Amino acid sequence: MNLTTTGLFTGLLLGIAAAAGGFSGFLIALVLAIVGVVIGAHYDGKLDLGELLRGRNRG
Repeated sequence: MNLTTTGLFTGLLLGIAAAAGGFSGFLIALVLAIVGVVIGAHYDGKLDLGELLRGRNRG
């Protein structure tokens, strides 16, 4: 199991813990799962968050 999958499961578990009520709980779980996947993909080397957060070079 790679870090992307681990991040997904972590986000889903946090979402389940936060999702005690209806559609808003589902949205919280979805957002946390996406955050978990993005962070896991970054640590796996599949995604470079530094490049995304740095923006465009001006010059």
